[in-house]
Amino acid sequence: MSGTEQARKAAEGLTYLSGFGNEHSSEAVPGALPDGRNSPQRAPLGLYAEQLSGSAFTEPRAHNRRSWLYRIRPSAAHPAFTRIDNGGVRTAPFTESVPDPNRLRWNPLPEPAPGTDFLDGLWTVGGNGDATQRTGMAVHLYHANSPMERRVFSNADGELLIVPEHGGLLLRTELGLLRAEPGEVALIPRGVRFRVELLDATARGYVCENYGAPFRLPDLGPIGANGLANARDFRAPVAAYEDVEGDVEVVNKYCGNLWSAVYDHSPLDVVAWHGNHVPYVYDLHRFNVIGSISYDHPDPSIFTVLTSPTDTPGLAGVDFVVFAPRWLVGEDTFRPPYFHRNVMSEYMGLIEGAYDAKAEGFVPGGGSLHNMMSAHGPDRETFEKASAAELQPQKIDDGLAFMFETRWPVTLAPQAAEASCLQTGYDDVWQGLQRHFRSGDA
Repeated sequence: MSGTEQARKAAEGLTYLSGFGNEHSSEAVPGALPDGRNSPQRAPLGLYAEQLSGSAFTEPRAHNRRSWLYRIRPSAAHPAFTRIDNGGVRTAPFTESVPDPNRLRWNPLPEPAPGTDFLDGLWTVGGNGDATQRTGMAVHLYHANSPMERRVFSNADGELLIVPEHGGLLLRTELGLLRAEPGEVALIPRGVRFRVELLDATARGYVCENYGAPFRLPDLGPIGANGLANARDFRAPVAAYEDVEGDVEVVNKYCGNLWSAVYDHSPLDVVAWHGNHVPYVYDLHRFNVIGSISYDHPDPSIFTVLTSPTDTPGLAGVDFVVFAPRWLVGEDTFRPPYFHRNVMSEYMGLIEGAYDAKAEGFVPGGGSLHNMMSAHGPDRETFEKASAAELQPQKIDDGLAFMFETRWPVTLAPQAAEASCLQTGYDDVWQGLQRHFRSGDA
């Protein structure tokens, strides 16, 4: 049985725990969770009790992230790590180039070399902040045609929001299994070990590495108690473990560099767990879009799925925003996203279909970057079409786009600035926007 067939079989019929930020508990073997305490003198079934903390012990209870793991061997049982080549992965601070005010757009990455797994296929576009100070974010792409075999990855620098665009993924994590298909997103918390297997021959997508505060659901304010991403639609794994002996490479991303150690067992050996520092998957098609039913296009913040807050209220280290299927009904309204300049910086990607503000050139697997205060908006063809359209109720259902929006400019990794997939002539999409001003019409 091939690796893809094995992954598909493992992904069939997965069950999940429901809810965002919940205090979940799960055991793969009955009786593996201790009763009434976290660290008994002797943990059940001869397991080791271990706490994994994703936040400082003293952070407010509502924001505290930790899980108790009951495992076959403690995480401390490993040899020394040694540096390995970083491949296509780069980390903030990005000092090899300067922030670029130009509007930039990329085609999808080319096909990877045979035998490229998820980790080998990670490729950094750019980012901001400083991973060692736990501030900022990075944008990565991935392309893969091979599973991670006897290989496990963990990231001490931040959490990873994985956005598949082509090909499904099976994520084997310490806390259980997740299936992530295009149109879904998966989040791996800081420090959680995982392995990526492929459900199709090839896989491609995007990754937001969030160095800052863990993603949470945005406050709804005047919207009320419901809407946007509903907490119940986030799915966490049930406990599943590997009792595997033999060499397993564990790669740890730490302060921007990759480090490797060869264990004599699989570290995905958690038999039971409880807590809220957990991986999850979310179907973007379940996003409850809130929009105007009178006039004007709402600000894109109304499409926020997840946010990583900073010390300044309302100013995110990074927001994850989705442009999901929705109705447009605004009267006397230019319905595509309006022309604007923004103090935030925007990296956009396309998962499927077409984006309603760009008629050409912005394709699934590709991306665009509009850094702080760079002017952007609909291209000429979209503007002319939308300005002349008969304003009947219109369903946007042929595209699924997203945005990583961040408080600081995104500085490119040199490989992204020099890549063959970087489009030339992107500025041309706004050429030909004609002067229509006539003073006598006022």
